[in-house]
Amino acid sequence: MKQLTHYNTHFTKQTFPITLVCDNITNAPNIGSLFRTADAFGIERIIFCGSQIPSGRKMTKTSRATEKAVPFVEKESILETINYLKAENYQIISLEITSNSLPLDSFVFPENQKIALIIGDENFGVSETILNISDAIIHINMHGQNSSMNVVQATSVTLYEITKQTKKNKLLSN
Repeated sequence: MKQLTHYNTHFTKQTFPITLVCDNITNAPNIGSLFRTADAFGIERIIFCGSQIPSGRKMTKTSRATEKAVPFVEKESILETINYLKAENYQIISLEITSNSLPLDSFVFPENQKIALIIGDENFGVSETILNISDAIIHINMHGQNSSMNVVQATSVTLYEITKQTKKNKLLSN
């Protein structure tokens, strides 16, 4: 057995119709990790919404140059961004624990539709304004005493499920 590196893996490169929308994510290492996660799952792009999106050494150290591979834009207003994505026929799915959110492990993601996955501020989550205009709100069931996990970890788990379902649906339709 030989451990593989970035240069000798045989993963198939693939892009999924997923846009990651960050609602006021401001921690530089989290932003760097989101780039790595987005690259790993082959998402289309990241949209960072808010007024203080950090870049610089802390972000690039964590991203390991994936910020050069994943398309991204910065927008001031998340509300305008969501309204634009709705007009472009994206399914708006927020990742947040609410009184009416659905568990990730039983949620069926739409086939043949672009998805905008909304993730929220490290301390306050997705804003209520955005939750109210989301097409769906999903959460990850927690089995310990804590009711949440780091935004990057939660995003990774969710993107795994979305891409798994998307690949399965593609295989079934062929």
